[in-house]
Amino acid sequence: MTEEKKQINMGIENGDDFFAHEMSVNFSPTQFIFDFKCVTPRVDPRVKEAPFLSLKHNIVMVDPFHAKRILEVLSHTVKHYEEKYGEIEKPKAIQKHEKENKLEEKDNKKETMPSYFG
Repeated sequence: MTEEKKQINMGIENGDDFFAHEMSVNFSPTQFIFDFKCVTPRVDPRVKEAPFLSLKHNIVMVDPFHAKRILEVLSHTVKHYEEKYGEIEKPKAIQKHEKENKLEEKDNKKETMPSYFG
């Protein structure tokens, strides 16, 4: 008797490229929700009274077991990256921005929100 080889045709649908500036994670008893956000200021000459922000987000929902596996894979990958390229550090521009905000907070004695307008 000869074995019959079966072929499988598979289509792959790629999602849109997405750069996430922010991420939040929430959970319920049955799933973890990863919400990746891209916040971009837009200039619209028709709108004079207020700036315009464009917010896109992609949500990935996984069960708790897979959330833990994502943590393990990401930890392993970051460790391997740092072994190869050196420790990942906060960029100097962000350090400078945080330092300036701390000085402003002391002067104004209020909490400041992140600014997407520079």
